[in-house]
Amino acid sequence: MKVGVIDVGGGLRGIYGAGVFDWCIENTIVFDYCIGVSAGSANVASYLAGQKGRNFEFYIDYSFRKEYMSLRNLIKKGSYIDMDYVYGVLSNSNGENPLDEKAIMKNPSEMIVVATEAESGNAKYFDKRDLKLDDYYIFKASSSIPVVCHPYPVNNSFYFDGALSDPVPIKKAFSDGCDKVVVVLTKPRELIRTSKKDERLAKILAKKYPKAAANLCLRAKRYNEGVKIAKELEAKGKAVIIAPDDITGMSTLTKNRGAMKRLYDKGYNDAKQILSFVN
Repeated sequence: MKVGVIDVGGGLRGIYGAGVFDWCIENTIVFDYCIGVSAGSANVASYLAGQKGRNFEFYIDYSFRKEYMSLRNLIKKGSYIDMDYVYGVLSNSNGENPLDEKAIMKNPSEMIVVATEAESGNAKYFDKRDLKLDDYYIFKASSSIPVVCHPYPVNNSFYFDGALSDPVPIKKAFSDGCDKVVVVLTKPRELIRTSKKDERLAKILAKKYPKAAANLCLRAKRYNEGVKIAKELEAKGKAVIIAPDDITGMSTLTKNRGAMKRLYDKGYNDAKQILSFVN
């Protein structure tokens, strides 16, 4: 039985997933396959490293630093979020909160990180072979939100947030051999996403990356389809959806410590549903 977990991310709402994974670490829940999108990829990495509480600090503390995300970054560097600060200055072996890359590599579980190739708009699935000590470009690529961030360069290609191409990678998880999957959402499970906001952003993105922009317009549709598949599999006992009953006022880039803490606590408590599913 191959049990997988998907974390769809969602910017700072990803603190919900951080709560889910902290509970999993605390209760020795083992997943054979872990796939993360955007902020979900960072949650997956710390989980596989066994670093309980690490991502909580990134959300609740570091995200308030101007070096992490700020209008200053947008004006000076063209990106609201400085990926090199997040996944370099903070996360490198000599950083303030190093990612335990060795522990990830020793962990027998598979790790997949979803990004979107900017020119083609196609999904790119990075794995542990792309991970190197102090070179965490796969997380930078997966987390580069279009329009507010530049696409991140990797090996002569440029990448945006994985949600543009595969926002709920449940088909990928099952095609990679999973028998059962935990799906971590950062919006209520009954929410139907609309594309209005994405379409406005896509008009800006289309000037340079028309194929990525086309995928951005389809993101809501693909998200809704992915959640629908997850619900169908849940009815068959092949999936379980872990999702907040409300998002405590959090949007993708909302910086509010009280709201973040409430969402983290929801993730930590909701994760208890996983125990009976994986056993």
